[in-house]
Amino acid sequence: MNEASEQLRQSVSEYLPKLKEISESDAATRHGDKWSPKEIIGHLIDSAVNNHQRFVRAQLVDPLVSPAYEQDAWVTVQKYQHRSWQDLLSFWEHYNRHLAHVIDAVPARRLHTQCIIGENAPVTLDFLMTDYVHHLRHHLEQIFAK
Repeated sequence: MNEASEQLRQSVSEYLPKLKEISESDAATRHGDKWSPKEIIGHLIDSAVNNHQRFVRAQLVDPLVSPAYEQDAWVTVQKYQHRSWQDLLSFWEHYNRHLAHVIDAVPARRLHTQCIIGENAPVTLDFLMTDYVHHLRHHLEQIFAK
């Protein structure tokens, strides 16, 4: 089992009960000019969508060249503020459990596939998967850092 997949599963299991305790109104509340918890979870869904493609495509080509994504625009366009908190959490949970499965299925020989995302320096697929989990945890911690 890949360490990143285990950390992803643990993160979902650790944070999901805490996220479910947040009320609908609190989930929609922005603190200053920051995203609301709904928008943060929406951003994490967008991150999952973008990284899902990278994780799969990097097993099919070497190097992988993938566009960056405009995170603020994605959050704005999808209007996460108007979605049900419980629906967002359910989608986030299931998508990340699937990503853990995808990460587990990556053959060891593909972990060193070079990945070029937008204008960034090349990184390996292994780095992308590990960084995805760190990114997810960073944003989850933001929700509870009020």
